[in-house]
Amino acid sequence: MRSRVLSVIICFLASGCSSSLHYTTPTAGVSLADISDTNLRAAFATPPAALFPATIAVARVQGTGYYTRTSRGYGHGRYTIVTTRDIESDESYEKMSKLPLVSGVAPIGRLLLPANANSIDDLRTPAAQLRADLLLVYTVDSSFVVDGKSMGPLSLITLGLIRNKTAHVTSTVAGLLIDVRTGFIYGTTEATAVEKQRASIWSTELAIDSSRIKAEQIAFDSFVDEFQDLWSGVLNTHVATRPAAVSQQIEADKDRYYRVRFNN
Repeated sequence: MRSRVLSVIICFLASGCSSSLHYTTPTAGVSLADISDTNLRAAFATPPAALFPATIAVARVQGTGYYTRTSRGYGHGRYTIVTTRDIESDESYEKMSKLPLVSGVAPIGRLLLPANANSIDDLRTPAAQLRADLLLVYTVDSSFVVDGKSMGPLSLITLGLIRNKTAHVTSTVAGLLIDVRTGFIYGTTEATAVEKQRASIWSTELAIDSSRIKAEQIAFDSFVDEFQDLWSGVLNTHVATRPAAVSQQIEADKDRYYRVRFNN
C-alpha cells in the first residue's frame, strides 16, 4: 500500500500520471452536402427569394458527439450545433454585419434549436423564427499532425512522448449560404489555416488545445474575408439583375410565408 502511494506521488511530480495523459482530438466537421435534403445541383436550381437588405442567421454545425475543452455540440441527430463562440470574434461578426445590404447578423440560440437535427431544413425553421432571410451554415474541421503522421478524429495524442518532433494543426472552415424560404444555395466558401509548433510544446492538453483554437480562429477570420467575396457575388447576381416587380412580389409574400409555415 505504501509503495503504491509513493508511486502515485512520483507520477504526479513527474507530470506523467495526471488526468492529462492524453489529448483526444475532436470529431471532424460535418459534410454540409450530406445534411442537405437534396443534392447540390437540385438546390442550386431552386429559385431564390431572399429580401435585401437581408438578415443573416448563423449556425455552426459539427459531427455527432463533438466536444472540446471550450465548446460542446448540442443535439443528438446526424449533426450537432455549437452555440459557444470560442473561435468567432466580435470583430468578425461586426465585419459581416457591415457588409452592403446586410440588415443584421444573428446567431441561432439554443432555445430555438431542435434536439435532433438531421438536415439543413432543421436549421431553416429556427432561422425563419428569427425572421432571417438567409442562413449561413458553417463547420470547422481540424486535423492534427505529429511528426508527419496525421491523427484522425477522436485519436489519442499521448503527452510526453512527442518531444523533439514537429507538430501542427490544420483547420478548415467551410460554409453554405442558404435562402431561408426556398432552400436555394447562393454559394459556398471556405478558408484554411495552419498552426505549426515544436511538439515539445504540446506537453499538456491545454497547450494542444490552445494550438487548435488559434488555428481555428485564424481560419474563421479568413472565412469571413472569403465570405465578403461570396456576398459581393450574391449582390451582383441576385440584386442588381432582379426586376423591380419580382422584388415587390417577394416583399408582399414575406409575412404570408411565415404565417402559413409557422402558424404565427
